[in-house]
Amino acid sequence: MVQAGENATVTGTGSALAPFTVSAVTNCDEVRECLSAGDGIAYDPATGEIAVEVSSAAGNNLAVRSDGLFVPTGSATITAGRGLVGNGSASNPVEANTMEWPFPCDVDAQAGGVYSDANGRLRGDPMPRMNYYEAIFSQTYNNVAVPASETVVVGYTLVLPNVDPCRPAMAMVWQELDVEINLPANSGAMYGISTDDTWYSANRGSSAITATHTQTGRMLRAVIPAGDSVNFLLNVTMGRGSGGATYSQIQSYQRAWVFSLPN
Repeated sequence: MVQAGENATVTGTGSALAPFTVSAVTNCDEVRECLSAGDGIAYDPATGEIAVEVSSAAGNNLAVRSDGLFVPTGSATITAGRGLVGNGSASNPVEANTMEWPFPCDVDAQAGGVYSDANGRLRGDPMPRMNYYEAIFSQTYNNVAVPASETVVVGYTLVLPNVDPCRPAMAMVWQELDVEINLPANSGAMYGISTDDTWYSANRGSSAITATHTQTGRMLRAVIPAGDSVNFLLNVTMGRGSGGATYSQIQSYQRAWVFSLPN
């Protein structure tokens, strides 16, 4: 025999044609006692209504509508500072204050970048740099004989630093040489810069030529890695001396322009 307990009913005889059927009725008041509201939930145990709990904190724009929750666009605006335009509204958002690209090249391929530093300030590409360096050599001699074979008689170095820690630099170097040569009758002499023979003269007359000279020079270039330096050596070379030819003064300059520019 099957007996129904509280809030339950039993029907049927237990036969194949009339099996037992148990029905239970739950009272709403009893269920409400089992529910509680967590964060963001409003619950009324008297009515059993469950709803969204909207915070009353200042600045909260959340609203409950018949079709769901809604956050309207803020109506407050701002005043843009330097480098910005717009007031922050939906129709006028805050943007960077830019201008049209005025060059014929492609902005995507050729423009530089804008970056943020450790303090949140905007920065551009490293600034271009240009520096000038020179070295001067000047020496008088007591009529030293010009050697017959090509010989380095003196040399000096110009050190070129690349002060840019970010980019390689291009160095353009002008090397100049001027040697005073004394040529007795039937004599000759040559001078040059390192392996370049830049001047030769022969006296085929019957009288001496004193302190003849010509300024000669050459242009060189080099790429200097970022933060590195290169040395330019200028060797004063003399040779083909004959007939008692001598030199009495050597003057030389090395002038360099070092450029570090964006690619």
